[in-house]
Amino acid sequence: MLSLFTILGIAVGLAMDAFAVSICYGCGLQKFSLKVMFWVAGAFAFFQGAMTFLGWLAGSAFSAYIQAFDHFVAFGLLVFIGGKMIWEAFAGSDSCEVVDPEAINVKRLLLLSLATSMDALAVGLSFALLEVKILMPSLIIAGVTLMFSITGVRAGHGLKKILGRKVEIAGGIILILIGAQILISHLRA
Repeated sequence: MLSLFTILGIAVGLAMDAFAVSICYGCGLQKFSLKVMFWVAGAFAFFQGAMTFLGWLAGSAFSAYIQAFDHFVAFGLLVFIGGKMIWEAFAGSDSCEVVDPEAINVKRLLLLSLATSMDALAVGLSFALLEVKILMPSLIIAGVTLMFSITGVRAGHGLKKILGRKVEIAGGIILILIGAQILISHLRA
């Protein structure tokens, strides 16, 4: 069973991708728009929560087959996701695309939401392997992502690119540390 603190840490780690994209979205706004902020934050939050749940469903289907080494799988997934976030932070572009606040590109928003939530799918799989009940973690992940994304759009518009890719690095480090904590706690048991 994962503690609430661990689940919150995972939620913060997962929200970093959405936060970084939200900053860039806000950075590109010609003028600030509450409508855009809530559309972006809502889409990111929904996809993070839903993909966590879908990953858990998939993992639940075959968790009995890998129960003996599930903690290694969970550790590997979180280290991979965290490492990928750090890699992308150094390899990515810091430029912002200008966004018209009156014309929300739904297709683009859905693609960004899906892209930022792929890590949540893997985390949901890890939750299934660790036999975590999924409803509350999915809601926590969605809620944290919502708050971070609202903050990201607002901050991105106001601060432009001061934070940049640093948030993705922090998110990656958080996920790697949580993966290590899961592995160590299972090896001690």
